[in-house]
Amino acid sequence: MKNKLFSLASLLLMAGALVFLSGCDNDDPEPENVPEVVTKVILSFTPTGSTTAITVTANDPDGEGPQSYVFSGPAALARNTAYNLSISLLNELADPMDEEYNIGLEVKEEADEHLFFFGWTGPLFSNPAGNGNIDNRADAVNYTDTDSKGLPLGLTTSWTTANASATGTLRIILKHQPDIKTSTSTATDGVSDLDVTFNVTVN
Repeated sequence: MKNKLFSLASLLLMAGALVFLSGCDNDDPEPENVPEVVTKVILSFTPTGSTTAITVTANDPDGEGPQSYVFSGPAALARNTAYNLSISLLNELADPMDEEYNIGLEVKEEADEHLFFFGWTGPLFSNPAGNGNIDNRADAVNYTDTDSKGLPLGLTTSWTTANASATGTLRIILKHQPDIKTSTSTATDGVSDLDVTFNVTVN
C-alpha cells in the first residue's frame, strides 16, 4: 500500500513539474517593438559651407493623443543650393534630464534597429532625383550616416534644390526595425516611430 501511495505521489509531483515548466515557457517575454514617443521634430537645413541653418519644427504636444502636429511654417529653401539636413527628435513629455527626452540620441544609439524613409511631392530637388524611397526602397536618398553594419540611418542626409521655384511636401517616416533591418527592408516593415509631412518651398 505504501509503495502504491509513493508511486501516486511521485506521478503527481512529476505532473506538477511539467505544468510548471510549461507555464514558464509560455511566460517567456517576446522581443518588444514599442514605438518611440516623439512630440517635437526639428529639421535643420544647413547650406554647404555655411553654419546658418533654416529650421522648421513640428510639435505634437500630447504625443500619442488626439492632437495633430503644429508646424512652425514651411521649409523655405533657396534654388540651386546644396543642403545638409539634420533631424532632431524630442519627447517633451519627459524631463529634459531623462534619457527618454532626447529620442534622436536614442535612435542614433540604436541605429541598427532604425531607418528613416523620405518621400516628396513636386520638383523640389535636383539631387536626389525622383520622389523618395517611401514607395520604393531602391529609389535614391542621399544618406550621410550609417549604422554599425554600414546600412543607412537618416538622421543626416544631403539635398540639392531644383533650379526653379517649386512648392511641395517632404514626408519623413522613421521605422523601428529590430532584427529585420536590411539593405532591402521597406517603409512597410516594422513599427513607425514617426510619420510627419512638412511643406517645402523653393525660391
